[in-house]
Amino acid sequence: MSKVRIAILGLGTVSTGVCKVIDINKEQILKRSGYDIEIAKILVRDIHKERELKFNEGILTTDPEEIFSDDSIKIVVELIGGIEPAKEYILRAINNKKHVVTANKALISNYGDEILNAAEKAGVKLYYEGSVAGGIPIIHGINESLTANKISEIIGIINGTTNYILTKMTFQNMEFKQALEEAQAKGYAEADPTSDIEGFDAVYKLTVLASLAFGTEVDVKDVYREGITKISKADIEFARDLGYVVKLLAIGREKDGKLELRVHPTFIPKMHPLANVNDVYNAIYIKGNAVGDLMLYGKGAGEMPTGSAVVSDIISVLRHNMDNTYTVSQRNIFWDKKVIPMEKTVSEYYLRFAVKDIPGVLGEITTLFGKNGVSIYSVIQKGKKGDPVVPIALITHSTEEHKINKSIEAISKLPFVVGLESLVRVITE
Repeated sequence: MSKVRIAILGLGTVSTGVCKVIDINKEQILKRSGYDIEIAKILVRDIHKERELKFNEGILTTDPEEIFSDDSIKIVVELIGGIEPAKEYILRAINNKKHVVTANKALISNYGDEILNAAEKAGVKLYYEGSVAGGIPIIHGINESLTANKISEIIGIINGTTNYILTKMTFQNMEFKQALEEAQAKGYAEADPTSDIEGFDAVYKLTVLASLAFGTEVDVKDVYREGITKISKADIEFARDLGYVVKLLAIGREKDGKLELRVHPTFIPKMHPLANVNDVYNAIYIKGNAVGDLMLYGKGAGEMPTGSAVVSDIISVLRHNMDNTYTVSQRNIFWDKKVIPMEKTVSEYYLRFAVKDIPGVLGEITTLFGKNGVSIYSVIQKGKKGDPVVPIALITHSTEEHKINKSIEAISKLPFVVGLESLVRVITE
């Protein structure tokens, strides 16, 4: 068996998981890769900081040059996160003919093509399984196992924080703020949870998945984004009454060579496989023209699941003969596919209006929907006798988004309509 020396950039949660996986599964890694992995250097900000894991003297360093100038280090694992200095470090590693493994979703979604192009020119490998859905092998699944398919749809719950919050709102009758505070107390949400609850994290991940699944370059800016901060307990209750649950979904579809890319809260039928994915778990549903329907499920984040994905990438590098020059493109950019504007997308919709409790309200609202080409599938009106303002919730049949917007504009001008309180897209299949 040969020995390979690697370096890790950063020593946070995922890096700690990587070190643990290499240690506890040493024998399995040795037999499956043919290499004994030696962690030669770990780049940190403070060598003297108290840490859970202990390392031999000389392994921890604050000087990146000790890594990039060391020809004996063959693989660099970037786990710093963010854009800089992570991007600079990855490109320097590539230019020094070192293979790279990363779990950096923000970097791959924004600069993946540039970095993959650099790796291709240098004849080294870049793997990034840990960047999406933690331990779920979705990147390898699309890049390896599903390459014989034309993928038409990829839909996923790919953010554990928001899934945990919505689960608590659904099953424990919590309001959004209370569920968020519990997620923060348990370490599932950051002190600043903006990236998760506003959908940025899911957008980064969908960008990565869509570029692979559909073989085209995807710009983060082309993905529609809407978070879960406007979802209330009332929406959860109406969803239950109407036969749905609420999830934050990342949706990628291809039709007639054009893409539909969006992240937003969604009503899902209770019998849909994704409806039963709860707490911090992730799941990704894929439709291929040969394989049919698939769903991958598991923990989408955390020390050990993401650490497992990163170490698997290291093993993939080792198995592909580190000293070879690679001739097959890693970039997977074969077509130029345009993204459909959001107003042209087609969906069903849940809308909740606050209205004055007087006769004829529902009739006038549905009439205006009809005038704009929108038909109604289901309606619920709630409220106690004597309430001056009551909610009306309805679900439409499939229609283009611009027709919904035009209908809302007209309905909002009615004198008895207090306002639109909620709009959530619906999946009925």
